[in-house]
Amino acid sequence: MRKTLVLKKLLLALLLPVGLGSCGHKEKALVGRSLVDSLITHYTPSVLATQNQAELRFWRSRIDPAVAGYLNESRYAGCLALSFRLFGEIDSLRKADSILRAVDRNFNHRETSADMGLVSLCITGHRFREADSFLQKAKQLGLRPYESHATSFDVAFELGNYFQAKTELNAIQSPNDYGYYFRKSRIDHLDGELDSAIGDMNRAVALAESSDYLKDVAQANVGDLYLHAGAPADARDAYLACIGRNSADFHSWMGLGWIALVHDGDDSLASTIFHFVQEKNALPDALFKLQQMAEARGDSALWLHYAREFVAKATLPVYGRMYNKYLIGLYTGILKNPAAAEALAADELHNRATPQTYAWYAWALFADGKKDQAYAVFQQQVSGKPLEALELYWMGHIMEGLGKMYNAREFYKAADKTRYDLDPADAAYIRKALEE
Repeated sequence: MRKTLVLKKLLLALLLPVGLGSCGHKEKALVGRSLVDSLITHYTPSVLATQNQAELRFWRSRIDPAVAGYLNESRYAGCLALSFRLFGEIDSLRKADSILRAVDRNFNHRETSADMGLVSLCITGHRFREADSFLQKAKQLGLRPYESHATSFDVAFELGNYFQAKTELNAIQSPNDYGYYFRKSRIDHLDGELDSAIGDMNRAVALAESSDYLKDVAQANVGDLYLHAGAPADARDAYLACIGRNSADFHSWMGLGWIALVHDGDDSLASTIFHFVQEKNALPDALFKLQQMAEARGDSALWLHYAREFVAKATLPVYGRMYNKYLIGLYTGILKNPAAAEALAADELHNRATPQTYAWYAWALFADGKKDQAYAVFQQQVSGKPLEALELYWMGHIMEGLGKMYNAREFYKAADKTRYDLDPADAAYIRKALEE
């Protein structure tokens, strides 16, 4: 079944034009070659990146290895964490983690800031239960109310404890707080209130004030939400604003590449952008986008090449569970290794058991030929729960494979509403299924 599905998707990618509207006319390109060439030609390290590098050197120079310190080490770890977020250098994240663990140990586990720093790093590294462990330690030592509620929201949300997350959010409600509106946007998105989610995140952008970094984080999220809402022109504008402030905002760079691919149908331009990001950022994300580009192009050899490259990098131990969702998709697709997908999905449930991760598990079971088990997981843990576009697409396939065509169509219709979140081949498959 999976071999047939992969072939059908590849044929659809070849036969169905990507950048067509519902009336069959070519939509105006939103990301042009001249724009991208200009951005790349004029790329220079951002002020944020340059300042962070200078601060990193400064705080590192103040550390005395012979003396257990706190301030210099903590500031240095913070600079390393930002360096990771800018350039994807996983060793910077690991070093920051190691430094804060040493601070925590050297000060007899009595420094809440070390624990809170480790909470943030664990969330970044998708170690959510470990993040909760550090948070509970910090709470026992004593936290300010806002810090406690805000971070409790972050951890609870990632663990799928949504009722607790909403309770924590209500405790920090404020008309003038960036953190409140940023988090409220996530809840609104979860609840399917997309207009509210966009409004809240735009409010966070406005409240970021003098912090370009916080402004960029929020505005990049605005771009993602606009794409989710089917407004790629607004998404492009948000991404360009981010790049204008911080040229190292590679999330926004890839957002432009994604619009070029899924809206404009320009796989060549998308490839240019993704390769540029790959040169500047060490994470495997660009490789994943390149395999999606190759799939959309209908080049099966290139698709397999980039898929294998991504897996080789994303499965390195240093990345832990950061790329499980993407690996599951590849293992159940082009790489034809559903048993590996099932193992990853089962492991992810130990990290965070949410409707989304249960959907991954159901899909992996189904792809591995375990239809009854897949349907049982779906019924018990997924049915009626909020899902993203890819999970909706996967659940549609499960229903289709079980002969439940009405249910399949309902999932496909829901996924089609956020088609820009799907790669072109998946979106084309859905459109074809809904036409039949």
